[in-house]
Amino acid sequence: MSTEPIPALHTRPPGLLQLEALGAALPLAPACDHFYFLRHGQTGRNAQRIFQDVDEPLSALGLQQAARAAELLAGEPIRSIVCSDARRALDTAHAVAVPHGLTPAAQDMLRERHFGALIGTSSAAIDWACEPEGGETLAQFVARKHRALDAALGQPAPVLVVAHGGTLYALAAMLGVPVDASVLGNAQPLRFERTGTTWRAVPLQGQLRGESALA
Repeated sequence: MSTEPIPALHTRPPGLLQLEALGAALPLAPACDHFYFLRHGQTGRNAQRIFQDVDEPLSALGLQQAARAAELLAGEPIRSIVCSDARRALDTAHAVAVPHGLTPAAQDMLRERHFGALIGTSSAAIDWACEPEGGETLAQFVARKHRALDAALGQPAPVLVVAHGGTLYALAAMLGVPVDASVLGNAQPLRFERTGTTWRAVPLQGQLRGESALA
């Protein structure tokens, strides 16, 4: 989504139940039995808990996190990488693509939710059900994510999606996967696996210390 507000890892932000309900009403049914997801590395505004725009770069820590994620994903059989075209996600995607010899396909539909007039203000009290002036409603955002993720997961498998915290919330809701602190960190690679019709998200090893709780 175009700004990435993920809350403190041990709290559930207001409006999250509405997001989950909207996502559950738009289920995804990928043909694959597994794929990968990576939230981008930390940015300066992540650390400051400020709504950010698409041109926000990775911080020094975010670059380290992206490099570590590349190491964790290097041995995985990834055939396609699809990413948000927001700078923080695109730069993370390019870092993890190197070991695979792949070029990430950037898609604006995978951006973080557009929070309009809230960009540049504090995201510490993010309410996902808000309707920001000049931005997306929650329903518009979830519908966009469904289209973007359905297209991304239709690429040659296994696919790696590199995007944002809000994308992860929506994806998990659409697959019926619980979200907890173990999957929300910046640049934490996740393997989504299907057994029958049931999906689960498995973090790949560990993550760097110091990651932000904001998307």
